[in-house]
Amino acid sequence: MRWRSPRLPLLLLFSFFTLLVGGATASVFRICAYNVQKFNSMKASNYRVMHTLTRIVSRCDICLLQEVMDSDGKAIKSLLSSLNRYDEYTYQAVSSKSLGNSPNNMQQYVFIYRTETVNVTGQHQYQKKQSFVREPFAVQFQSQKTAIKKFVLVPLHTEPSQAVQEIDRLYDVFVEVSKKWNNANVMFLGDFHASCAYVTRANKKKIRLFTSSKFSWLIGDRVDTTVTDETSCAYDRIVVHGQPFLKAISPFSASVFNFAKEFKLTKTKVLEMSDHLPVEVTLKSSALLLQATPLLVLLSVSAIVQPFLSAL
Repeated sequence: MRWRSPRLPLLLLFSFFTLLVGGATASVFRICAYNVQKFNSMKASNYRVMHTLTRIVSRCDICLLQEVMDSDGKAIKSLLSSLNRYDEYTYQAVSSKSLGNSPNNMQQYVFIYRTETVNVTGQHQYQKKQSFVREPFAVQFQSQKTAIKKFVLVPLHTEPSQAVQEIDRLYDVFVEVSKKWNNANVMFLGDFHASCAYVTRANKKKIRLFTSSKFSWLIGDRVDTTVTDETSCAYDRIVVHGQPFLKAISPFSASVFNFAKEFKLTKTKVLEMSDHLPVEVTLKSSALLLQATPLLVLLSVSAIVQPFLSAL
């Protein structure tokens, strides 16, 4: 009589869940946004800052950086070099021109992305200067790894005193870019200053992205995206248009990345980076297994394990 280990089904079950969870982790597609606060060549020369920023950006398939002050491109070039040495992926960047109304405060929107998982299919600089201090720079991306194949990311770093008006005008940007690419899968992200004194509950009635049910705000009003103890404000936001895009997002994945806690950094070191924390969201994978509902996964596990349990 052949001896049969009673642990075999449990080992197989453990192996199955390991493969399932491992596959899900490897297939996560993460979109991030971070106001890195006056990122220039001087800041890029700080080894500690660059090491931390490299660790933050390397978690993301696409990472939007705001408040980049790098007209000659040297700071972003240094960051890309650091990323490409640090990580197994190859990173590239697409950047807006310098934007602003003051020579001392010209900023760029920069998207850094993994070439193995996503590619750029179009870019568009919004031109209506009277609408924004730093006009949105829309980029259309395409990925075969996500449930939604083509989507448009639109960044905005608002002027705090004009936050209500600028957030409202994102609706006009949506109309323009969705028509340009015939693609309504649009995500807005960035430091909107959409909280505390800059955007109050009463102000929301004046903002079409709030009053229209077609837009979903994934970072809630009570989330704190700031670093200091003096503030607790949901300045940084992620907003998506339409049910198709919303359904392509992993449920409850929109969050703040507290890298101070994750990397065990003091508040002083975190403030060297910025007074903001990154926000992020993940998209569902195109893999059928990873789109299965928990019930289907459970039934699949039961079907695999049952024959072994019956043989005991």
